Amino acid sequence: MDKQRRKFLKIAGATALAGISAPAVVKLTSTPALASSGHGKAAEHGAAEHKPEGHGGEDSAKGVRLGMLIDMRKLYGHPELLEKVAAACIKVHNIPQIEGNKNEIKWIWDMAYKNVFPEHSSYHSSKITEENNFLVLCNHCDEPPCVRVCPTKATFRDEKTGIVSMDFHRCIGCRFCMMGCPYGARSFNWMDPRPYIKEYNPDFPTRMRGVVEKCNFCGERRALGQEPACVEAVKDVGAIVFGDLNDPDSEIRQILDKEHTIQRKPSLGTKPSVFYIV
Repeated sequence: MDKQRRKFLKIAGATALAGISAPAVVKLTSTPALASSGHGKAAEHGAAEHKPEGHGGEDSAKGVRLGMLIDMRKLYGHPELLEKVAAACIKVHNIPQIEGNKNEIKWIWDMAYKNVFPEHSSYHSSKITEENNFLVLCNHCDEPPCVRVCPTKATFRDEKTGIVSMDFHRCIGCRFCMMGCPYGARSFNWMDPRPYIKEYNPDFPTRMRGVVEKCNFCGERRALGQEPACVEAVKDVGAIVFGDLNDPDSEIRQILDKEHTIQRKPSLGTKPSVFYIV
């Protein structure tokens, strides 16, 4: 971590203790970041509002809001499919394989139902939910708290797609976004992650020590007209559907309009873009 980062963290820590906001923007590098072009202001209210179990309103006037649907019914009893999904994401995004809860870097992983959906009752839960883990990832919220607390705008919401993205060059490692995220969907590189990449993908940038990272809904693949790696990994069973939540003719919207779905911690008002059929 260079002197400029240490200086900023000292200022940010002092202002946090004083109960005031940290500085808004600090220029850390003259090199343009991969994800920094064209990002707008932190979370605004231009995207469509989607209630946990309803999808209506004047969506056509709201632009694009990309989201994901995970149909757990097609994954029950198949832990190998959960592993396949995680492996695909790891390979595409050069995610380091570091053991230990503190150092582990996770973009998409699996957890028990009671941990994924603490607001939904697990008292006398079904055998299926007891015996199966559930996929979790960044929820790309419509009202992302991580964006609001990031002092350098390294975390930002793309107003054209609704995706919550990371600018690795702007990240100073303050971890405010990790504290702001109620889903635990962000990881911090406590050490240089590069030696822990098992299969290097030259098409995606590696990170450095002191940087936060998370799922990006495969923005780099979508730019090439490809589906997210996790969707492609289980394409044969159709367990994950990705598309525009505001398009009533999209596959994901048609499923949402027909099936009962749940979201993670909906009462927080973050309006997640990831839905589950359980």
